[in-house]
Amino acid sequence: MPKLWNETIEAHRRTVHDAILDATVELVRERGLLAVTMSQIAEKTGIGRATLYKYFPDVETILLAWHGRMVAEHLEHLNQVAEREANAGRRLEAMLETYALMHQRMARHGFAPDLVTFLHRSEDVGRAHHQLHDLLRHVLADAARAGQVRDDVPMDELAVFCLHALQAAAALPSEDAVQRLVALTLAALRES
Repeated sequence: MPKLWNETIEAHRRTVHDAILDATVELVRERGLLAVTMSQIAEKTGIGRATLYKYFPDVETILLAWHGRMVAEHLEHLNQVAEREANAGRRLEAMLETYALMHQRMARHGFAPDLVTFLHRSEDVGRAHHQLHDLLRHVLADAARAGQVRDDVPMDELAVFCLHALQAAAALPSEDAVQRLVALTLAALRES
């Protein structure tokens, strides 16, 4: 097949794949994890059920694929934030702020606890968490070398502290509250 034809087919497949993911998440938000069927997903996406089954065998697989896409996008965004700043302290602050705001925005999207629990049992989440931890540990180490973060606590422990502290952003009512949480976390990182 000509290259253009292959590229067009692949672009169409990506478009359908993404539409399936987005439609599924929207339905789950509206109806709940256990109330969504493959027929509803096919209808919302505007494709036949047979086509849907060519892409995914069940609702759970679709949700895991959507979550994998979101996690990859979040990691990529955090990497970009970390690379944008030359100053080690500002890089750390930007990364922590971005991470906290991601948690707050995800909580606002209305994901029920059963869906969150389901999505976070995936092995991919564990790998992504390790990548995030490693990225944050490196950013913390750079800030410590620059004298902007305490160095009396191992960087691995500081990374764990930051990740857990900033998950609280999911329960905060405003971006101002998230900013205060980030400031508090940074203050704890600077005290020795």
